[in-house]
Formats: sequence, structure tokens, C-alpha cells
Amino acid sequence: MRLSVRMIATAAFAVFLMPAFNLSAEDAAKPSTGAKDDKAADSSIASVADPSASLPPDPMPAAAMAAAMPYSKGLDSFTPRVEVFLGYSYLRALPSPAEGNRLMWLNGGSASIAFNFNRYFGLVGDFGGFNETRLLVPGAGGSPASVLAVEDGTVFTYLLGPRLSFRKYDRVTPFAQILFGGIHASQETICPSCAPILPAENSFAMTAGGGLDVKVHHHLAIRIIQAEYLMTNFEDRTTGKSATQNDMRLSSGIVFRFGGNPAPPMPAPSPLTYACTVNPSSVFQGDTIAVSGTAANLDPTKTVTYTWSADGGTVTGTSSTARIDTGNLVSGAYTVKGHISEGERPGENADCTAPYVVKSIEPPTVSCTANPINVFSGESSTITAAGISPENRPLTYSYSSTSGSISGTGSAATLSTAGAPVGSITVTCNVVDDKGLTASGTTAVTVAAPVAAPKPLTSELCAIHFDRDVRRPNRVDNESKACLDEIALNLQRNSDAQLAIVGNTAGQEIGGNKLATQRAVNTKAYLVSEKGIDPARIAVYTGSQDGKIVSTTLIPTGATFDGTGDTPVP
Repeated sequence: MRLSVRMIATAAFAVFLMPAFNLSAEDAAKPSTGAKDDKAADSSIASVADPSASLPPDPMPAAAMAAAMPYSKGLDSFTPRVEVFLGYSYLRALPSPAEGNRLMWLNGGSASIAFNFNRYFGLVGDFGGFNETRLLVPGAGGSPASVLAVEDGTVFTYLLGPRLSFRKYDRVTPFAQILFGGIHASQETICPSCAPILPAENSFAMTAGGGLDVKVHHHLAIRIIQAEYLMTNFEDRTTGKSATQNDMRLSSGIVFRFGGNPAPPMPAPSPLTYACTVNPSSVFQGDTIAVSGTAANLDPTKTVTYTWSADGGTVTGTSSTARIDTGNLVSGAYTVKGHISEGERPGENADCTAPYVVKSIEPPTVSCTANPINVFSGESSTITAAGISPENRPLTYSYSSTSGSISGTGSAATLSTAGAPVGSITVTCNVVDDKGLTASGTTAVTVAAPVAAPKPLTSELCAIHFDRDVRRPNRVDNESKACLDEIALNLQRNSDAQLAIVGNTAGQEIGGNKLATQRAVNTKAYLVSEKGIDPARIAVYTGSQDGKIVSTTLIPTGATFDGTGDTPVP
């Protein structure tokens, strides 16, 4: 029985959809205005095919009419007054299987009628019928075991509620609705004894959901899907009390649409309009001006003709753009005129104008600066030229000077004062544009006699003392290494400097000259072996200073060490 019901429902659904697809094909082949019937559309096609047929004055092609009135956001959609839905429906319990819910899996059909008060809001009455149900009921004696009963039964729903439609698009209409009403379920039995186990029952029912309609014709649509939550309040046979059951209803079918307001009629074609602009609007003689025209309300089925003219200069162009050559013009104000044509009828021609100005060519200007402006003889100064062309023409730079030598061809040059006498040097900066117009500017550089650099001087560094170790009076002790580290650091910082080490002895020391030499040599040995100082940079002397001390002197390049009273150690 379940198989036969499903086959019948499927066949009925296919029969419902066949006329919808046929109408869709016919609708695609015919032009639709949304306000006339199919006969009017066929008549329109016949009049175009037959040139001898009478035509209304100034017919407008459908493409041009669409361009002339670009409807937006579904305002051209057909809003039916009444919508009648017929289709297949499927009920299923959620979750499934579920004890206490006498609706499990049901197939059937549903029908609804909707009254639309406006483009968005309507009232819906819905009726559905279902059979072939599966039930889960308690076992005998209240046992927790359950049996699955399959038997023919019927369920009817009758619901009413509001609908909200979203008619933003002409072809597709989504909607949402919530319906309230009742549901009737017939008596259920278990066979082969066919003993009744569930009585006939009525319950409150509610659905909430939505769907999607696709228009096939102004009076016919396909409901692709309608999905709803279904709530019922049957008695739970397990507890003997009313309970809430959760179900799902899915539907699909066709929608017949009646009455309502058609789309607004297409307006009469608007006349052509034409606007043109020039860029730039002010130029110098010889420059080229770009002209651009913008037309509105064109008929895409007609050929457009563009013409241009001007009261000054030479205009070239046969499309919506043109160019003006101002090479033979004198300074003044001029106007370019554009004309567009689609035919000889009124509204098929339009004109536009745009002014432009031609200015006289102005020569360039240049400023000239030097940095520094005061130099010593033999030094250089940077010369910078800032040329400006009022019409942004390319500039070429050149330079000259009253003495010294200058080099450079761009906006910067270098002045060399080698061999130049002391005094002021005048530098001239020159620019010339591509029209041969020139400009010059000058700047001055003062040359002073060179000042001799001061002779570098020696500097005394720290001294090393040898009076702390009586038994080894020539030993460099650890307390002296801090001074030697500082001396090594100075030599590393001044890589071209020399170091003079002078060893001394106290007057009462025996073998004083030998001790002085050993002290100086040991100091050098530490710097060479421990600090890596080149021995060639260190000179060793014995001095005449009274004391157990070694003095150190840093000798920069160009400085002279005063070794009066000191004796070099070989």
C-alpha cells in the first residue's frame, strides 16, 4: 500500500509540473510587458515581421525600452492578488523514531490559498492530507518494549496564518509564514487481528517556515521547496497526557496566480542628450586638446553618427572622442561643437559645446644658487639651477664662470676653484626650452686663501712605576697593566701614531742606566706581545728623570718628539 501511494503522489506531481514547463517555454519565446496578455505580445511580433502591417508612430524596440526605463529592485514584478498552491507533501517526526509521536513517515499532498494585501503581506489558508504512517506504541502491560505497527491511516491538517513575501526580484519570490490550526488523525490498528490501538484524535497544530517560488508565467509559478516546522499536541500514549511533538513538513508543487496589478507600462522613449568636455581646457599654442562626448538615451539597435567642429584649430575624430590641434592658433578663447545623430526624427539628434582657451607661449625662468658660497682656494662648490617652464616644456641647462672651471649639464653642476685667484667668481646658469626660448641667472662664490693647518702635537700618556717590587725593580707588575692597556687603546685609535717609551732610574740605584733600559724594554715587550702593537711603532729611550718610572708619549703623524736629554736604546 505504501508503494502504491508513493507512485500515485509522484505521478500527480509530474502531471502538475508538465503544464508549468510548457508555459515556461512559451513565455521565453514571447516578449512580455507585464501588462498585456499573450495575444498582445503575439501581435507585436507580427507587426515587426510584416513591414506592411500598420505600426504605431515612432515604435521603440524592446531593448531600447528596457534601456530607457531601467527598473530596479523588483518594482516591475507582477503582484498577484490570489495564489493557489497544489503539490506533494512529506511529513516526518523529529527525531525519528520517537515514542509518543503518532506521526512518523507520511506521504500526501497539500493545498493552500493566499490572499495578498500588498506586495509583501498576505493571509494563507492551508489544507493537507496524508496516509501511510508508521507508529511506535508501548508493548503489552506497560512493558518498556515497543512494537512498530504499519497500517493505512489518514491525517488531515487545516491551518491559517500570515505570510511575508519578498518580491525584490521579478522571477524569484522567497516567502516566510507561520500558520495555526488543527490536525486530525484517524484510528490505528495492528493487523492481522486489526485490533484498534490508537483512537481517532484531534490536536492543535502549528507550522513555521518558508519557501521559494520561481515564476514561469505571470499566472503560474513553481514552488521549488516549502520547508516548515510542524508542532502537534497529541496525547502521549505512554504517559496518557497531552504532549508536544516535533515534526517536519516538506512540500513542492505548482502555484496558480490570479488578479493583482501588472508591471507599470513602459514610458515613451526619451530624446537624446549629449554633453562634451575638453581636457585640458587651457593650453599653450601648439598643444593638443582631448575632446570627449557622453550621450544618453541611445537606441542600441541604431547606428550613431558623431561629427565635430571648432571655431579655432583643427578637429579630428568620428566617434565619441576627438582631438584639437592648436598649432596654428593665436591666444584667445574658442569653442568646440559636437553633434550626434541616430536618424531624422525629433529626439534622434543632439548637440553639445565646450569652451577652451589658447595662451601665448611664455619663456622659462631660472634661479641659480651656490653651496657653499665661501670656499678656500682649491675647494669646490655645488651650483644648483632651478628652471621653470610655465607650460612644462623640456629644459636644457648650461653653465659658465668668470674663473675656475665648471662641469655639469643637468640641474646641478660643480665649480672647481683650483688655480683660481682669491676673490669673487661669478657663475651663470642658462636654460633653453624646446621652442628656443632662454633664461639666465647668476650666483657668486668667494674664494679665500688657504689657511695652513696647525702642526700636530705630541701628548703625554700615563707613566709606569717600578718602586713596588724591591727584589725585581725592572718588572712590569699587574698594577701597571691598567696604564699599559690605556696606552694600547690610544695606539689602536690612532693607527698612524708612534709611541716613545723613556725608562728612568733613581739616583741611589746601583746600575741605574741598565735598570732604566730594562724597564723601557719590558714595557715595550708587554705592548707588543700582549696587545699586538707593531714594534716598529714604538721607540725606546733612557732618560735623565730621577725616579723609578717609565714615561710614555704619543707622537701623531707630523708631530715631532722632543727627546732632549734622552738616549735611544738600540
